[in-house]
Amino acid sequence: MTEPKVHVVDDDAAMRDSVAFLLDSADIPCRTYESAQALLDALPSISAGCILTDVRMPGLSGMDLVRRLKAMKVELPVIVMTGHADVPLAIEALKSGVVDFIEKPFDDEVLLGALREALSRGEQTARRGQERGAVQERLDRLSPRERDVLNGLVAGKANKVIAFDLGISPRTVELYRANLMTKMQAGSLSELVRMALIADP
Repeated sequence: MTEPKVHVVDDDAAMRDSVAFLLDSADIPCRTYESAQALLDALPSISAGCILTDVRMPGLSGMDLVRRLKAMKVELPVIVMTGHADVPLAIEALKSGVVDFIEKPFDDEVLLGALREALSRGEQTARRGQERGAVQERLDRLSPRERDVLNGLVAGKANKVIAFDLGISPRTVELYRANLMTKMQAGSLSELVRMALIADP
């Protein structure tokens, strides 16, 4: 996985340079963008980290960017910053899934603390995504009948009930269940169910 970076979006070059200098001095890798569109254009090459964006920018605003990322199902945590004491905007940002909201001029330590928290959250999200991908690969290898048995188990049904629903014997259900445990690399029924829920929450 690529190294997590803070992706700084601000149309003000002096602000971009100032934030980049602060992050560099704190040993936090970053990349800067002069517009929301520049970040969106770079998205295919971004796989880890968090986004720090100004709210008020020409063209796409910070809030437009947040909505666009959400629509694209980009799971990078976003922090927005603004030079205006705009409480309604702060509330709108938080409701849109932004992880934090910082007013300019900000205290360096407050910003660094918020970014470290967002990077940590981003790493957890990336790990969950990798885990989901691995589980999905195993699910894709199941036969349709094994999938039916798995769905019954996830629904909390007993072997006898699953057998009745599928028109097969309880012994056959047990065989499918054993195959499922092997194919899904699950050590217990609870782990099997957890995997199924990870792939399809």
